[in-house]
Amino acid sequence: MSKREIYETPTEILLKNQIIVNEVREKNHELYEKIGRKFKYVILTYGCQMNEHDSETMIAMLNDMDFEQTDRKEKADLVIFNTCCIRENAELKVYGNLGSLKKLKKKNPYLKIVVCGCMMQQPHIVEEIKNKYNFVNLIFGTHNIHNFPQLLNQTYGASRMLTEVWDEEGQVIEGLPVQRKISSKAFVNIMYGCNNFCTYCIVPYTRGRERSRTPEAIIHEISTLVSEGVKEVILLGQNVNSYGRTLEESIDFPDLLKRVSDISGLKRIRFMTSHPKDISDKLLEVMASSDNICKYLHLPVQSGSTKVLKQMNRHYSKEQYIQIIEKARALMPEISFSTDLIIGFPGETEEDNNETLDLIRRVEYDSAFTFMYSRRSGTPAAEYENQVSEEEKMKRFKEVLSVLNPIAIRKNRSVIGRTFEVLVESYSKTDASMLSGRSQYNHVINFEGDESLLGKIVLVKITDPRKFSLNGEFLEILE
Repeated sequence: MSKREIYETPTEILLKNQIIVNEVREKNHELYEKIGRKFKYVILTYGCQMNEHDSETMIAMLNDMDFEQTDRKEKADLVIFNTCCIRENAELKVYGNLGSLKKLKKKNPYLKIVVCGCMMQQPHIVEEIKNKYNFVNLIFGTHNIHNFPQLLNQTYGASRMLTEVWDEEGQVIEGLPVQRKISSKAFVNIMYGCNNFCTYCIVPYTRGRERSRTPEAIIHEISTLVSEGVKEVILLGQNVNSYGRTLEESIDFPDLLKRVSDISGLKRIRFMTSHPKDISDKLLEVMASSDNICKYLHLPVQSGSTKVLKQMNRHYSKEQYIQIIEKARALMPEISFSTDLIIGFPGETEEDNNETLDLIRRVEYDSAFTFMYSRRSGTPAAEYENQVSEEEKMKRFKEVLSVLNPIAIRKNRSVIGRTFEVLVESYSKTDASMLSGRSQYNHVINFEGDESLLGKIVLVKITDPRKFSLNGEFLEILE
């Protein structure tokens, strides 16, 4: 990071960006006249909602530079990989996709390839791309996404790969443009980074330390979104429960959540991710008392074994986690829960996995994101000697699914005939004739209807429960 960048104010950075955006737009117009068409771009996003939100920012910047979006790499003149490093599989997908672009680059002399995001915060990966994929035009990381127009501008006429990866986070830049995928729903970052240092996780090294946005900036952004037709916001942070600790003002996440819930016209609020060690009775009480806060909590447990949780540096026990669930259900009897589970953490025994199975049965999750442990270079767990074999991981993974799935199916069957308010987001991913949205309990609900219902809150009666979703019958428009 340059000293000049450190001392520039956010306003100066935004003004400089706009000048550069205008320069790139002019260069693109010159090339349009030469080749007779607009330049097209595609962004391939891996990982979490934070990455999705970063891609929305780049999309807005590219649209402002007068690029045209496409969904096919073969048609693109600019291909951007916004990467994730949480699991090895995501990294392998990026490498595979990069390799396939070498032929496209030979066919299209205008093609530029950009790799950014969490993977790029790891020096060994940057070196691998430099050595094996030297046809890439630009590499940058997570801390300087606001510099994307400037970096892209530098690729014009450049004869070699450009790399700018900051090794530390900078200031929070407010006012970056965003192009939402769904006009009625918006991701809103309330903080960046993570201070938890779970022993399996690379995020604190790629996203940096915690920095909270001011409540004024968050409320202003959401109020603007509501005035533009947004009905639901999803508040994002690696650990939303630690919001406010870097601010001078005395404010915590429940305080912020209450302020957001008071915004006139905002129909729904969700948030993620919550760390169990920081969840409070105050937060659960705010959730229970506010009609527009969805009665859904994503609460990653990672393991049901207190011994393994300690080795993971999670700072709570199995029983403490269950107490949170019980308190939430006492306040909100119909609340739904989802979680994250890591199977096969180093040192995990069959008895530890049985503890996880017991936790699942006791909590009865509505859904779960379940992964086999992935060794991440640079984390303490990667150096642990008692790594679990891939065969044993797979065996335990299947055992976990054999308990999780029947619970989810039974819960889905229990709502036949019930009606839910659904925010209609899009067409179904599996059936283009069906519309799809979510209830306030996070059910994915599909039903027949026309595009005039997109963005509306409608009432749907459940008629056909599926394994991981619900089918229903449209009744009426509510909002």
